[in-house]
This record gives sequence, C-alpha cells and structure tokens, in this order.
Amino acid sequence: MQQTIITSPALPFDPRKAVIGAGMLLMAAEPLRWLAASWTDPAYDSKGLWVFALCVALIGWSLSSGRTAQQLDHRKAWLLLAATTLVRGAGQVLAVNVIGALALVIDVYALGLLAGLKGRRRALSPGWLALLFAFCLPLERILQRVGGFLLQQVSAGGACLTLKGFFDDVACNGARIIVSGHDVLVDLPCSGARMLILICILYASLMAVYRPNFTRAALIGFATLAGVLIANALRITVLAALIAHPVAGIDVMAQPWHDITGLVFLAAAAAPLIFLCSRIPQARTAVTSAPVRQVRPVTWLPACLFLILAAAIVALPRKPVDVAAAAPVEIALPLSIDGSYGRPVELAAREKDYFLQFGGMAKKMAYGDNSVMLIQTSSPLRHLHAPDECLRGMGFAVDYKGMSYAPLPTATYIATSPDGAQWRIAVTFYAGRDKTASNVAEAVWRWMQRPGTTWHALQRITPATLPDAEARQWDGAVFSALDLTPHHAQEIAYAEIH
Repeated sequence: MQQTIITSPALPFDPRKAVIGAGMLLMAAEPLRWLAASWTDPAYDSKGLWVFALCVALIGWSLSSGRTAQQLDHRKAWLLLAATTLVRGAGQVLAVNVIGALALVIDVYALGLLAGLKGRRRALSPGWLALLFAFCLPLERILQRVGGFLLQQVSAGGACLTLKGFFDDVACNGARIIVSGHDVLVDLPCSGARMLILICILYASLMAVYRPNFTRAALIGFATLAGVLIANALRITVLAALIAHPVAGIDVMAQPWHDITGLVFLAAAAAPLIFLCSRIPQARTAVTSAPVRQVRPVTWLPACLFLILAAAIVALPRKPVDVAAAAPVEIALPLSIDGSYGRPVELAAREKDYFLQFGGMAKKMAYGDNSVMLIQTSSPLRHLHAPDECLRGMGFAVDYKGMSYAPLPTATYIATSPDGAQWRIAVTFYAGRDKTASNVAEAVWRWMQRPGTTWHALQRITPATLPDAEARQWDGAVFSALDLTPHHAQEIAYAEIH
C-alpha cells in the first residue's frame, strides 16, 4: 500500500478548544501528580518514567515527519475525551488513584488522534501508543498483588514438568519444588510478573510502530504470552537444577549469575516477538499535495459545559467502597512475650490517617529490643503489603532473604535504616488459625475466593545482629502468645529462587 505525504496550512487558534483543554488539565492534574509521584516513590519501585520517556520519544519521532492524505478524526477524539469524565468521576468517588490514572490512557489515545499520528510518514498507532503509556502506571505491583499467585502456580507447574524430564527425585507441591532434597520455592518475585511486564512494553512499542491488523496483532500477542511463560518456567528450571547440582561451585542465586540468568531468558522471550514483528509488511510512502479534510469547529456551549463538568468532578466527595469492615473489638497484642513486657508504640500520623480513611486497624508493641506489629483487615488489597514496600518509602534499603515454613510460613527481610541500623523483619499472613499465605498475592487470591474474610499481617522486628536461633525462638514465642496453630512440626532446609 502506498501513502501520500501532504502539506496543509496551519489552522487558526480556536479559543473554544482552549476551554476544553482547560477542563482536561483540571481533571488530569491530580492523576498526573499521583502518577509522577509513583515514579519516584521507592515503595512503588516503578519504571514508569522510562516508559513515559519512550512514549515522548516515539511521539516526537512521528510528529517530525510529514502528514499523509488522511482525514483527522477529531470527532472521535473529542467523544473519547468526554467519556473520560465518567472514568475520572469513578476514580474520584471510589478514591482509587489507579482508576483516575487509567483515564490518562484514554487521553493519550484521543490526543494521538488529534495529532494525526496514524497519518504521518512515520506513523504510529494511537491505540497501541495509549496501551504503551499504560505501563507508566505501577502495573507490576498491581499484577503481583492481583495475579501473582496464579503466575507462581503456572511457573512452578511448568518448571516441575521440565525437571521431571531430567531428574528422578523431583517432588512438587504448589509453588514448592524439591529437587535432590533441596526445597526450592517459586516465590512472588519469581512469578514472572516482571518479565511479563517488560515483554509487554516491548510488544506495545512494536505494535505502535508496525501497526498490524487486529488478527495479526492478536496472534503475535498470544505467541508472546506463551513465550514469556515458557521462558520463565525454563529460567526456574535452570536455577533449580543448578541449586541442586552446582556447576564449578557457582552460586546461581548470587550476583552477577542470578541477573545474567534472568537476562538470558528475557532475551529468549523477546526474540520470537521481534522476529514476528519483522515479518509484518510495511506501507510505502510517496510525496504529493492534497488537502486535509477538517471537521466542524467545536461550538461554545459544549466547550463550556465540559469545563463546568470537569470542575464538578474534581469537587466530588471521595467515598471509597473497599473500606475494611469495622472490627467488633480492637485488636490487642499480649501484655508480655517470652518474659518481656510490652510497651505500646504509637502509629505514625500517615498510618493513622490511612486506617481512618480506609478502615482496618493496626497495633504496635515493643518488647525490649524486639517489636511486633499486627494489621487486621477485611480488605487486603488496601491494607496488606510486604514490609519492603512501606520501608522503602521511609528511606530504608530492604533485602529479601527468603521463605521458611516452620512453625508458620514466614518471609524474612533485612532492613537498613538511613542511619545504618539493621533490622530483621519477619512477616506472616494468616486468616484465623488454619489459613496462612506465604505472600500478599496468595492472601489476596484466597480473599477473592471468600470476600469479607478477615486477614492479618503479623510482623516481628528484631535486631539483625540477633542470632538466627534466638530470632526463631522469638517468632515461636509470638506465635504461642497469639495462640496460632503451626502447620509444620519442624523446619526443613530450603533454597529460595527470587
């Protein structure tokens, strides 16, 4: 197919469009502020700024080329911008920042139509560009929390099947794989969410540039998804095999070997996508002169109504619907644990405001040099998180140290404060005495099966210098004081893939 590049006179300034633009900025101000803050907030660990820079670079690359003979779809763009008012209204009322930020994705699509990106010599698909912009949001964190448990099971299942083809002594139990006596856990960081997000960013970028038809794009998308799942399962297979049978004394869990392994399989997942996109036929472009058809100008009444509506939306009261149900009685921690009497620790002002707005409750107690924090909620999507999320936001450097299962499933972290002090943070998620989860994703998954269930996050904080045996003794004392039923009678050796 041959396209034609055209030139057209500049259109006069239309103040009515400026009124609409003011309404858009008014509604987009808060979502943009939150989105930009998520790029720099260590708690989100977001790569959104780099994706935003990629979007800007692609738009500049396209706008710097000539325009082809194609009508600008202004009417569709204005209708889309009007539709975002409903999305932003929902985000404002429900107090869910992500919903308001998602409206920005529609804005990018509409602005792409107004700029005529699909009618340029170096054309871009506004729809795929908008999808690429969506990855400016902290989607990896959202995917880990909502779908991380399912990804864990899929990755572990694929790795287990592969390992059984090479080793006889392989046993699998959910996300746990035992190879030659070594207990390997496919934990949340190893679920494949990060690899999936990175490959999806590449996929959306290539789709925006190559602009295939829907059928071809869907087929490439399915092939890409399958490639990511297979590559992650093979990555886990290799790591598990090398943990059980080390080669040349190399510790594959240490750097740089761990990251090198991840990069190798990331490249393997990207290779089929790049090859398939290289087979998409490209349009040829010729230069000619032709007029661009313009739509009728925007009238004053719709423009003013849009601005009024925008002002009304940002003034709507915030009434979140996923507020945790109020507990019949306030949660309490034991007066003493392991011979040490507790001293209440006041929550930070930011924590108090959050629990006041979204329900749930938390209690902190210090027992000598050790501390305990208990969070209770019926809305784990709001309140439950791994300790590293909030600690990074407070300026701590946090290292994940692994998972143990005795006496209860416990994830352990080492947190280093800005002044250099180090603490061991151990966290256990549970609902009642018989339901536990190894991470937030599993807790959320089980909660979605039984909404309304009350979940707890039990954090034990001890000095990092405390010997492991004493730290485990302290954990056991906390469990006993809270009358929690252990799932396993003894601890087993484990190796952690993360």
